[in-house]
Amino acid sequence: MDETLLSRIEDAGLNASAPPQQRWIDGWLVRFSPGKAQRARCINAVATGRLPLEERLQLALAVFEGAGLPALVRITPFTQPQGLDAWLAGRGWRLHDDTRVMVCTRIPPGEPARLPAGTHWARLEGESFARTVGQLRGSPEDQQQAHAQRLAASPVPWRGFAIRRTADGSVLACGQYAREGDLVGLYDIHTHPQARGQGLATALCERLLTLSCLQGAAIAYLQVGADNAAARRIYQRLGFADAYAYHYRAAP
Repeated sequence: MDETLLSRIEDAGLNASAPPQQRWIDGWLVRFSPGKAQRARCINAVATGRLPLEERLQLALAVFEGAGLPALVRITPFTQPQGLDAWLAGRGWRLHDDTRVMVCTRIPPGEPARLPAGTHWARLEGESFARTVGQLRGSPEDQQQAHAQRLAASPVPWRGFAIRRTADGSVLACGQYAREGDLVGLYDIHTHPQARGQGLATALCERLLTLSCLQGAAIAYLQVGADNAAARRIYQRLGFADAYAYHYRAAP
Protein backbone atom coordinates (compact mmCIF):
# COMPACT_ATOMS: atom_id res chain seq x y z
CA MET A 1 0.00 0.00 0.00
CA ASP A 2 1.03 3.61 -0.49
CA GLU A 3 3.50 4.61 2.21
CA THR A 4 1.91 8.03 2.62
CA LEU A 5 -1.44 6.38 3.36
CA LEU A 6 0.16 4.04 5.88
CA SER A 7 1.85 6.98 7.59
CA ARG A 8 -1.53 8.72 7.85
CA ILE A 9 -3.04 5.57 9.32
CA GLU A 10 -0.24 5.36 11.89
CA ASP A 11 -0.89 8.98 12.90
CA ALA A 12 -4.63 8.32 13.09
CA GLY A 13 -4.04 5.32 15.33
CA LEU A 14 -1.89 7.40 17.66
CA ASN A 15 -4.52 10.13 17.80
CA ALA A 16 -7.38 7.71 18.46
CA SER A 17 -5.53 6.09 21.38
CA ALA A 18 -4.23 9.29 23.00
CA PRO A 19 -4.51 9.23 26.81
CA PRO A 20 -4.37 12.28 29.08
CA GLN A 21 -1.16 10.87 30.57
CA GLN A 22 1.46 11.55 27.91
CA ARG A 23 4.44 13.78 27.32
CA TRP A 24 7.15 14.41 24.74
CA ILE A 25 10.76 13.52 25.52
CA ASP A 26 13.20 14.52 22.79
CA GLY A 27 11.10 13.22 19.89
CA TRP A 28 9.53 10.32 21.79
CA LEU A 29 5.84 10.34 22.64
CA VAL A 30 5.78 8.74 26.09
CA ARG A 31 2.38 7.48 27.24
CA PHE A 32 1.71 6.23 30.74
CA SER A 33 -1.99 5.50 31.14
CA PRO A 34 -2.74 2.74 33.69
CA GLY A 35 -5.33 1.20 31.35
CA LYS A 36 -5.20 -2.11 29.50
CA ALA A 37 -4.40 -0.72 26.02
CA GLN A 38 -0.66 -0.96 25.46
CA ARG A 39 -0.83 1.80 22.83
CA ALA A 40 -1.68 4.15 25.70
CA ARG A 41 1.19 3.07 27.97
CA CYS A 42 4.29 2.84 25.84
CA ILE A 43 7.05 4.84 24.16
CA ASN A 44 6.31 5.79 20.56
CA ALA A 45 9.63 6.76 18.99
CA VAL A 46 8.33 8.98 16.24
CA ALA A 47 11.25 11.41 15.77
CA THR A 48 15.02 11.10 15.79
CA GLY A 49 15.65 13.55 18.64
CA ARG A 50 18.99 15.05 19.63
CA LEU A 51 19.99 13.36 22.88
CA PRO A 52 22.03 10.14 22.98
CA LEU A 53 19.74 7.10 22.98
CA GLU A 54 20.77 5.94 26.43
CA GLU A 55 20.08 9.33 28.00
CA ARG A 56 16.72 9.64 26.26
CA LEU A 57 15.72 6.14 27.34
CA GLN A 58 16.59 6.84 30.97
CA LEU A 59 14.42 9.96 30.94
CA ALA A 60 11.51 7.92 29.58
CA LEU A 61 12.06 5.09 32.04
CA ALA A 62 11.79 7.55 34.91
CA VAL A 63 8.28 8.40 33.72
CA PHE A 64 7.18 4.76 33.82
CA GLU A 65 8.79 4.25 37.20
CA GLY A 66 6.95 7.27 38.58
CA ALA A 67 3.66 5.93 37.18
CA GLY A 68 4.28 2.43 38.54
CA LEU A 69 4.06 0.87 35.08
CA PRO A 70 6.29 -1.57 33.19
CA ALA A 71 8.25 0.07 30.38
CA LEU A 72 7.31 -0.74 26.78
CA VAL A 73 8.62 0.59 23.48
CA ARG A 74 6.38 0.29 20.42
CA ILE A 75 8.33 -0.57 17.27
CA THR A 76 6.77 0.23 13.87
CA PRO A 77 8.09 0.73 10.33
CA PHE A 78 8.09 4.44 11.16
CA THR A 79 10.16 4.18 14.36
CA GLN A 80 13.10 6.57 14.65
CA PRO A 81 15.98 5.96 14.73
CA GLN A 82 15.62 2.95 12.43
CA GLY A 83 18.06 0.84 14.43
CA LEU A 84 16.19 1.26 17.71
CA ASP A 85 14.71 -2.26 17.68
CA ALA A 86 18.10 -3.95 17.35
CA TRP A 87 19.60 -1.54 19.90
CA LEU A 88 16.96 -2.50 22.47
CA ALA A 89 17.25 -6.21 21.69
CA GLY A 90 20.98 -6.01 22.32
CA ARG A 91 20.23 -4.64 25.78
CA GLY A 92 17.91 -7.48 26.71
CA TRP A 93 14.55 -5.92 25.86
CA ARG A 94 12.33 -8.83 24.81
CA LEU A 95 9.97 -8.84 21.83
CA HIS A 96 6.35 -8.71 22.95
CA ASP A 97 2.89 -8.75 21.33
CA ASP A 98 3.41 -9.04 17.57
CA THR A 99 0.53 -7.08 15.98
CA ARG A 100 -0.83 -6.46 12.48
CA VAL A 101 -2.38 -3.26 11.18
CA MET A 102 -5.02 -4.29 8.67
CA VAL A 103 -6.51 -1.84 6.17
CA CYS A 104 -9.61 -1.84 4.01
CA THR A 105 -9.10 0.68 1.21
CA ARG A 106 -12.72 0.58 0.14
CA ILE A 107 -15.48 0.30 2.71
CA PRO A 108 -18.16 -1.98 1.23
CA PRO A 109 -21.28 0.03 0.33
CA GLY A 110 -24.80 -1.06 1.07
CA GLU A 111 -26.76 -2.24 4.04
CA PRO A 112 -25.03 -4.07 6.92
CA ALA A 113 -25.91 -7.66 7.79
CA ARG A 114 -29.09 -8.17 9.77
CA LEU A 115 -28.69 -8.91 13.44
CA PRO A 116 -29.68 -12.38 14.65
CA ALA A 117 -33.22 -12.81 15.93
CA GLY A 118 -33.62 -11.86 19.57
CA THR A 119 -30.90 -9.18 19.53
CA HIS A 120 -30.85 -5.44 19.04
CA TRP A 121 -28.38 -2.61 18.41
CA ALA A 122 -27.57 -0.17 21.25
CA ARG A 123 -25.47 2.98 21.49
CA LEU A 124 -23.04 3.15 24.43
CA GLU A 125 -21.55 6.37 25.79
CA GLY A 126 -18.11 6.82 27.37
CA GLU A 127 -18.19 5.29 30.85
CA SER A 128 -20.83 2.76 29.85
CA PHE A 129 -18.79 1.60 26.88
CA ALA A 130 -15.55 1.36 28.87
CA ARG A 131 -17.32 -0.62 31.59
CA THR A 132 -19.00 -2.92 29.06
CA VAL A 133 -15.89 -3.84 27.10
CA GLY A 134 -13.91 -4.09 30.33
CA GLN A 135 -16.35 -6.58 31.79
CA LEU A 136 -16.30 -8.66 28.61
CA ARG A 137 -12.51 -8.74 28.77
CA GLY A 138 -12.38 -9.33 32.50
CA SER A 139 -10.42 -6.12 33.07
CA PRO A 140 -10.07 -4.85 36.66
CA GLU A 141 -11.87 -1.71 37.79
CA ASP A 142 -8.81 0.57 37.56
CA GLN A 143 -8.28 -0.37 33.91
CA GLN A 144 -11.94 0.27 33.14
CA GLN A 145 -11.69 3.71 34.74
CA ALA A 146 -8.51 4.50 32.78
CA HIS A 147 -10.26 3.50 29.56
CA ALA A 148 -13.23 5.75 30.35
CA GLN A 149 -10.85 8.61 31.11
CA ARG A 150 -9.05 8.13 27.80
CA LEU A 151 -12.32 8.09 25.84
CA ALA A 152 -13.54 11.23 27.61
CA ALA A 153 -10.37 13.09 26.61
CA SER A 154 -10.11 11.64 23.09
CA PRO A 155 -9.10 14.23 20.46
CA VAL A 156 -10.85 12.10 17.81
CA PRO A 157 -14.64 11.69 17.66
CA TRP A 158 -15.71 8.14 18.44
CA ARG A 159 -18.93 6.17 18.83
CA GLY A 160 -19.44 2.96 20.80
CA PHE A 161 -22.11 0.32 20.22
CA ALA A 162 -23.23 -3.06 21.48
CA ILE A 163 -25.35 -5.96 20.33
CA ARG A 164 -27.68 -6.81 23.20
CA ARG A 165 -29.85 -9.84 23.79
CA THR A 166 -33.38 -8.49 23.84
CA ALA A 167 -34.69 -10.93 26.47
CA ASP A 168 -32.41 -9.78 29.28
CA GLY A 169 -30.40 -6.85 27.88
CA SER A 170 -27.07 -8.63 28.24
CA VAL A 171 -24.26 -7.54 25.92
CA LEU A 172 -23.21 -10.19 23.40
CA ALA A 173 -20.68 -8.07 21.47
CA CYS A 174 -19.41 -4.50 21.44
CA GLY A 175 -17.06 -2.22 19.55
CA GLN A 176 -16.37 1.35 18.59
CA TYR A 177 -15.11 3.40 15.69
CA ALA A 178 -12.99 6.55 15.71
CA ARG A 179 -13.16 8.66 12.56
CA GLU A 180 -10.57 11.21 11.48
CA GLY A 181 -11.43 12.71 8.10
CA ASP A 182 -11.75 9.91 5.56
CA LEU A 183 -10.02 7.40 7.87
CA VAL A 184 -11.86 5.29 10.41
CA GLY A 185 -10.40 2.90 12.96
CA LEU A 186 -12.26 0.00 14.53
CA TYR A 187 -11.41 -0.54 18.19
CA ASP A 188 -12.40 -2.70 21.16
CA ILE A 189 -14.15 -5.32 19.03
CA HIS A 190 -15.10 -8.03 21.50
CA THR A 191 -17.63 -10.84 21.62
CA HIS A 192 -18.80 -12.62 24.76
CA PRO A 193 -17.10 -16.05 24.87
CA GLN A 194 -20.47 -17.84 24.99
CA ALA A 195 -21.76 -15.93 21.95
CA ARG A 196 -18.89 -16.60 19.56
CA GLY A 197 -19.36 -18.40 16.26
CA GLN A 198 -22.75 -16.78 15.62
CA GLY A 199 -21.64 -14.07 13.20
CA LEU A 200 -21.97 -11.28 15.76
CA ALA A 201 -18.47 -9.85 15.21
CA THR A 202 -19.09 -9.69 11.46
CA ALA A 203 -22.47 -8.00 11.91
CA LEU A 204 -20.97 -5.58 14.43
CA CYS A 205 -18.07 -4.55 12.19
CA GLU A 206 -20.30 -4.20 9.13
CA ARG A 207 -22.57 -1.82 11.02
CA LEU A 208 -19.66 0.21 12.36
CA LEU A 209 -18.24 0.53 8.85
CA THR A 210 -21.60 1.48 7.37
CA LEU A 211 -22.21 4.18 9.99
CA SER A 212 -18.72 5.65 9.59
CA CYS A 213 -19.08 5.60 5.79
CA LEU A 214 -22.25 7.68 6.07
CA GLN A 215 -20.17 10.24 8.00
CA GLY A 216 -17.49 10.44 5.31
CA ALA A 217 -15.09 7.59 6.03
CA ALA A 218 -13.63 5.88 2.97
CA ILE A 219 -10.69 3.86 4.33
CA ALA A 220 -10.78 1.69 7.45
CA TYR A 221 -8.02 0.30 9.62
CA LEU A 222 -7.71 -1.85 12.72
CA GLN A 223 -5.06 -3.50 14.88
CA VAL A 224 -5.14 -7.20 15.71
CA GLY A 225 -2.77 -9.71 17.26
CA ALA A 226 -0.75 -11.61 14.68
CA ASP A 227 -1.74 -14.89 16.32
CA ASN A 228 -5.49 -14.12 16.48
CA ALA A 229 -6.37 -16.25 13.46
CA ALA A 230 -10.13 -16.26 14.08
CA ALA A 231 -10.40 -12.46 14.19
CA ARG A 232 -8.09 -12.05 11.20
CA ARG A 233 -10.31 -14.33 9.10
CA ILE A 234 -13.35 -12.21 9.95
CA TYR A 235 -11.54 -9.02 8.99
CA GLN A 236 -10.26 -10.54 5.74
CA ARG A 237 -13.80 -11.47 4.74
CA LEU A 238 -14.76 -7.84 5.33
CA GLY A 239 -12.07 -6.68 2.89
CA PHE A 240 -9.17 -5.95 5.27
CA ALA A 241 -5.62 -6.94 4.38
CA ASP A 242 -2.34 -6.77 6.27
CA ALA A 243 -0.68 -3.38 5.74
CA TYR A 244 2.19 -3.37 8.24
CA ALA A 245 3.30 -4.94 11.49
CA TYR A 246 4.41 -3.56 14.81
CA HIS A 247 5.52 -5.06 18.10
CA TYR A 248 6.67 -3.98 21.53
CA ARG A 249 9.95 -4.32 23.36
CA ALA A 250 9.51 -4.95 27.07
CA ALA A 251 12.15 -3.82 29.53
CA PRO A 252 14.29 -6.62 31.01
